[in-house]
Amino acid sequence: HPYVQRSTMRTSARALVAVSALALVLAACSSGTDSDGGETTSGSSEGSGEATTIKVAYQKTDSFFQLHDLLAEKKTAFEAANPGVTIELVPIAAQETDYFTKLALMNGSADTAPDVIYEDTFQVRPDAAAEFLLPLDDYLAEWEDWEQFPEGIREAGKGDDGSIYGVSMGTDTRGIYFNKEIFAQAGLPEDWQPESWDDLLEAARAVKEAVPDVIPLNIYSSKAQGEAASMQGFQMLLYGTDDTLYDAEEGKWIVGSKGFEDTLTFLKTMHDEGLAPSLEDSLDTNLPNRVSGELLPEGKLAIAVDGSWVPGGWMAGDNAWAEWEDVMGMAAMPTQNGQEPGSTSMSGGWLLSVGAKSKAPQTAFDFIAFTLDEEGSFKFATENSQIAAREDVAANPEYVSFNPSFEFFSSLVPNTNFRPATPDYAQISNNIQVAAESVITGQATPEQAAATYDEAVTRVVGDDKVKAAN
Repeated sequence: HPYVQRSTMRTSARALVAVSALALVLAACSSGTDSDGGETTSGSSEGSGEATTIKVAYQKTDSFFQLHDLLAEKKTAFEAANPGVTIELVPIAAQETDYFTKLALMNGSADTAPDVIYEDTFQVRPDAAAEFLLPLDDYLAEWEDWEQFPEGIREAGKGDDGSIYGVSMGTDTRGIYFNKEIFAQAGLPEDWQPESWDDLLEAARAVKEAVPDVIPLNIYSSKAQGEAASMQGFQMLLYGTDDTLYDAEEGKWIVGSKGFEDTLTFLKTMHDEGLAPSLEDSLDTNLPNRVSGELLPEGKLAIAVDGSWVPGGWMAGDNAWAEWEDVMGMAAMPTQNGQEPGSTSMSGGWLLSVGAKSKAPQTAFDFIAFTLDEEGSFKFATENSQIAAREDVAANPEYVSFNPSFEFFSSLVPNTNFRPATPDYAQISNNIQVAAESVITGQATPEQAAATYDEAVTRVVGDDKVKAAN
């Protein structure tokens, strides 16, 4: 979810508007929809007066139902306002990696390609290059609410050609959740804030000794978790070192990185000492759902590095957990040795895009605008624990007070980082996952895994697109 500007954050509603310069802003436009329903997915031209069906593909899991609820609500209202238009919801029950695979398969044929696509920002450039997505510049030029989007936010949906391929829904940050009741048993403070990686490991060791039937620490580290392992696992550690993945100024990927190797060493230590979930659990595709829906609420996990959206599932739905505010503490992810700026985070986000094969692109865009009006954006931002998208939502006192975690996760914005906005990132991400899993399974040492990663990155991007770490 990732290419947004940085901004400072204060706790007032007025300052949340400033954070919108970093957060993603969505808008509304119900008036642009053709009232005659004059589009058709059977091949007739727009304005023909024939019935129109718009297929909307999106991710839906047990712990992520908020988008489904929003789309179902908007489907009913949009169809009522536009006779002849049918919104066909196509929920894809899959974790991220499988979701992307299924989308790619759907996009391979005009018969199955969606009209509206729930799109991760890091997939925009490769998907636009693959001609899965439609450029939206002409539609956005006619959309009054587009001017509510700060320039940096608009770039979240930008392709390599400079066109915009999606309307951003919201952004997020990542930090540490910890169970205060388990911490009390382990003699750890209720206001715990680790200042280094060693502090994080020491807390996990204390939990293991005092409460041995609890998993001390989870940081996603396997291919099964896909981007969760790359971003809110590996990169939450790496960006706390003195190295990064990519030099944006030179347009080159970093190889020979001590920070990369140190990150792998941390993961090895965590698993070798039995501080992490069992290997079986660590390799479970469903681990992210289990962390938020089972392990944390049931007191089976003491510390979890995870995203700002997690409390959204505790506030409603099948995983509602009334006690979470009292039980869970939150802390910023420390840098490796406590060096400046002291903490780190990763930010991302999702968009709604129009499929390039849509035979009714205007109606598809109109549904996106209708879905992401002020009301819809407020609903998604609050219920999905997003850092507010639209400026008017960010300034709404009801948004500010809706979720007690908003203030904390918004405070991480100044030190957050974003994944490289390049078409080859997806391949690099996969190689990060391979490196991490090879270390936690004992198939490679950190040194070997880092060397294998360097070789793979060089093969993917070419010798002229890599540089040695400083």
